[in-house]
Amino acid sequence: MDRPDEPRIAVLLPCYNEEAAIGQTVRGFREALPGATVYVYDNNSRDRTREIAAEAGAVVRTERQQGKGNVVRRMFADIDADVYVMADGDLTYDPKAAPAMVDLLLADQLDMIVGTRKHEEKEAYRGGHVLGNKLFTGILAGLFGRSFSDIFSGYRVFSRRFVKSFPVLSSGFEIETEMSVHALELRMPVGEIETNYGARLEGSHSKLSTFSDGWRILRTISTLYRVERPVLFYGSIGALLLAVAIMLAIPLIVTYLHTGLVPRLPTAILVTGMTVIAVLCFFAGLILDTVTRGRREVRRLAYLSLAAPNRV
Repeated sequence: MDRPDEPRIAVLLPCYNEEAAIGQTVRGFREALPGATVYVYDNNSRDRTREIAAEAGAVVRTERQQGKGNVVRRMFADIDADVYVMADGDLTYDPKAAPAMVDLLLADQLDMIVGTRKHEEKEAYRGGHVLGNKLFTGILAGLFGRSFSDIFSGYRVFSRRFVKSFPVLSSGFEIETEMSVHALELRMPVGEIETNYGARLEGSHSKLSTFSDGWRILRTISTLYRVERPVLFYGSIGALLLAVAIMLAIPLIVTYLHTGLVPRLPTAILVTGMTVIAVLCFFAGLILDTVTRGRREVRRLAYLSLAAPNRV
């Protein structure tokens, strides 16, 4: 029996057609974290994922809206715990790393630990995904000033105050990007631990589409940048329009100074319109920045209303 002062740990496993690996995954986390409750959220699987997970000792629930983001939203809303361990149900993440991740979260009172993936098997991580991960990690660092080593890792440990203050908006695999940006924007204390990443078991197949999901992730980063950095986003558009307008206006000004005439009236109208739009972009960025700051303050207050991990 757990001592009353021990934190309640919930292991969250979103699953879709993972009958080949879910049993071993559940047993692995139950062995690694004996006091934790393992939850498997089935996302309309057409195989025996639910039955095998239940036989292995997991609490099995269902989320009908398709997509990992929808599953995570449901899990975070429904499950009450002090520490949340999230992984995939395909046994690619090492359950033995979970205790160290939980200990670091509690010892340093962090809000999120990311299990950065270390793979030695060639089949574990496709080359295109390695390149894409580095590319998007660099983009995120450039846009938000800092980043994580592996922003797409699905192996994470969260505090209660992260989970209950995180407004999940994503519906698919872009959920990891949204989590990373949420932590960076609120300047949460976070950490990373290198974990082994293995190949899928025979009969288990990846649900990630390199191009379609990559496009969705890029679109998510762009949207989050527009929402969280409106001055830079709209200011950049305004600066580009203003620069083009100035380039087009220089010959007109020179001609006007020499002749007192404006022979290319359509160009003058275009320059005027671009300048007006540029100014509107600058002001739109400033106004939206005020709105963004208000939203961020509300999220920060919701986050601060909850106690830090391992704090009485």
